[in-house]
Amino acid sequence: MNDLVSIITPTYNCGEFIEETITSVINQTHENWEMIIVDDCSTDNTKEVIDKLSRHDKRIKYFLLEKNSGAAVTRTKAMELASGNFIAFLDSDDLWMPHKLEYQLQFMKKNDYAFTCTAYEQIDEIGNSLNKVIKTNMKTNYNGILLSCPVGNSTVMYSVDKLGKFVVPNIRKRNDDALWLQILKKEKYIYGMPDILMKYRIRNNSISSNKLDLVKYHWKLYREIEHLSVIRSIFHICCWGVLKTFKIK
Repeated sequence: MNDLVSIITPTYNCGEFIEETITSVINQTHENWEMIIVDDCSTDNTKEVIDKLSRHDKRIKYFLLEKNSGAAVTRTKAMELASGNFIAFLDSDDLWMPHKLEYQLQFMKKNDYAFTCTAYEQIDEIGNSLNKVIKTNMKTNYNGILLSCPVGNSTVMYSVDKLGKFVVPNIRKRNDDALWLQILKKEKYIYGMPDILMKYRIRNNSISSNKLDLVKYHWKLYREIEHLSVIRSIFHICCWGVLKTFKIK
């Protein structure tokens, strides 16, 4: 049997987008997957949308947290529930290309890679292309993630058989970067595929849209979670600011 891929999808009030996200998983050419959707106490119709789809496809598994806890806790819970040989991440408003899982698994097996990501394109809130592709590096190490993090969360897949499971550091924003840093303490590189296999939705009310607000979360990541020196933390925040200002990333 082909390897089971556990798809980690935290969600909160994404009823407007999550049906399209789940459909992009149902349409995968690699069919041996389970989609672990953990709901952080949504107040919209998220549960109803998921229930409608899961009634027809038992690979879609829905879990509701007892209290609103944030994306980091939600991702960790989904990873705890996962039973696959591989874990892939998909946010509840992003979309996968139909061959995403198939091509990425082939890429990992052919090269014996344990931790990978792919290129992706940006779409607007209603799904129109923004004609912008985010490319990957062939390989990125711990310091590379600190510097610019050229990794799209919904493109990442890693081998549970080789690396095990992880606890996502509990910060409200940049917890995906924090997770990659944890994995890169165990695996030297994350390897990038040039193929565009994900569509990343840019939303007007996105939690990551306020760049100034993100500075404090970068500081928390560098100082409290990664325990970098003050000077090194300031250096990385400045580098991040320059990359964002000039849209290098």
